[in-house]
Amino acid sequence: MDFTTFQQSISAPMPPAGASVYLQALWHDAQNNWKEAHELIQDLPDKNAAWIHAYLHRKEGDLWNADYWYNRAGQKRPSGTLQEEWEQLVKAVL
Repeated sequence: MDFTTFQQSISAPMPPAGASVYLQALWHDAQNNWKEAHELIQDLPDKNAAWIHAYLHRKEGDLWNADYWYNRAGQKRPSGTLQEEWEQLVKAVL
């Protein structure tokens, strides 16, 4: 799967078959289902999960919590848009 295919899947009723938990979380986020995205990612211990977790809290507006998760991910809070970060995350976990 590539970025364009994943982006097109956003209009489907379910995440793509075989999508990783990271892609599933980002898919649900793109579907405006923050809660499902957060539930999928919040308990995973790795840096990709921490980065997605940070992004979700940034989107929520909870910057203190986002910064905690960016730190866990080894990342800095980006200055770009949420859409730009979403695209960067998708590309990173594909």
